[in-house]
Amino acid sequence: MPMTNTSHKPLYRETHLGGRLTPFKGMWPQIGEGSFIFHGAQVVGDVEIGEGVSIWHNCVLRGDVNSIRIGDRSNIQDGTVVHVSTRTFPTTIGRDVLVAHMAMLHGCTLHDNAFVGMGAIVMDNATIESDGMLAAGAMLTPGKTVGSYELWAGRPAKFVRKLTDKEIAKNRSMAEHYRQLALQHEMDAAGIEAEQPYP
Repeated sequence: MPMTNTSHKPLYRETHLGGRLTPFKGMWPQIGEGSFIFHGAQVVGDVEIGEGVSIWHNCVLRGDVNSIRIGDRSNIQDGTVVHVSTRTFPTTIGRDVLVAHMAMLHGCTLHDNAFVGMGAIVMDNATIESDGMLAAGAMLTPGKTVGSYELWAGRPAKFVRKLTDKEIAKNRSMAEHYRQLALQHEMDAAGIEAEQPYP
């Protein structure tokens, strides 16, 4: 028998940029100051998002059977799905993490400054350490760890080589790039013309 909403409590709330926040078992997502949840994004349940984070269009973050935590200034790009493993593995994302378009994160841990390439998959109990990089299209299988400053690629993903200092610096710069880009989108959504448009 279908359940009806007899209490007249809100089924969801919209962010100032049109993203949707939905509770699960009475628990609402918690969004840090200065963060951006863009239209089309869905954030559900036990999700805590730090300050200056950007969750881009059509992402899904579903914290129903475990928790999702995202550190300050990280960005989750368009079409990415973040989920968790029931009672075993939450998804924990550190600060200044870059998750590119259409990635899939499930019950995994990304340390500060980790990088997940476009279309990559990170599975249960897998870890990407600080400044580690998973290449576009790669699949990091359960329990595997990408070490700091390492590049892994392939399906299943395997160690390829150490990242150069130049590559690490570029990856680290992308968190601030996406924060600035989010600010530009926010101004455009409000009909504000920036004195110095970005980029």
